[in-house]
Amino acid sequence: MSVLADKNTRVLIQGITGIQAAFHVKKSMQGGTNVVCGTSPKHGGETHLGVPVFNNVAEARRSCKFDASVLFVPAQALKHAVREAVEAEIPLIVSIADGVPVHDMLEIKAMLNGSKTLMIGPNTPGLITPEEARLGIFPENIHHKGKIGIVSRASTLTYEAVLETNTVNMGQSTVIGLGDDLIIGTDFRPVLGKFMEDDETKAVVLIGKANSSYEQMAAEYYAGLANKKPVIAFIAGESLPYGYTMGYAMDIVTHGRVTVADKKKIMQQAGMIVVDSMNDVHQTLLDLKL
Repeated sequence: MSVLADKNTRVLIQGITGIQAAFHVKKSMQGGTNVVCGTSPKHGGETHLGVPVFNNVAEARRSCKFDASVLFVPAQALKHAVREAVEAEIPLIVSIADGVPVHDMLEIKAMLNGSKTLMIGPNTPGLITPEEARLGIFPENIHHKGKIGIVSRASTLTYEAVLETNTVNMGQSTVIGLGDDLIIGTDFRPVLGKFMEDDETKAVVLIGKANSSYEQMAAEYYAGLANKKPVIAFIAGESLPYGYTMGYAMDIVTHGRVTVADKKKIMQQAGMIVVDSMNDVHQTLLDLKL
């Protein structure tokens, strides 16, 4: 089983003719990702990487069926690309763009609100279900099919979590990078809900960050669930000095009063297993006897 994307997910690539898109999409297709078509302005009617290319998403929708889209577009073009995807009612979109202006993300969040589209990113390696679907730029060679879900707000630590699950031969059901930016398309809650519903996912590793509110929201959501699977949580940034300003909205609003220690306590009270180091994850998984 998997979360959000699997071998049957039909994938559109927005910006398919770009150099980075060509490199990563080719690797995804070689790994089994079902890429069915792409878009690129002024390239409509062409074929690229063996799939048809359309000028825009509306054209693609008239000729091609797809369930998800990966947006290989630069930061300044993301708002327009998301608008096309939302108007086409694509259920899942993934954006790896880095440096998206905050004002643009506020507009994007408004577009997503009440829409049928769930957005992963921006500034994320994306989503990967090992051996089935790779939507983004994850290094596919470190992933192994298994039973641990991973959802993270810190891209580099996501890879560490993958290695921790590999150490105990448990592998991953699906790995999702929510995005490292101040404002992201979605938070932990929808993803946690999907993992809780997935029969093959036996536990979840959640990686949060200092100075944001996403972790508290996740804890409140998890506390209210009737049926819980184990969630192992790690919060990055505890070594930062008290009062250090990251520049994130939550840090500015609270003036540094919500510390990593506070978050850890909130998550423990919600029933999550909180670890002090990423190196503790593999032993914690063993202790669960999944």
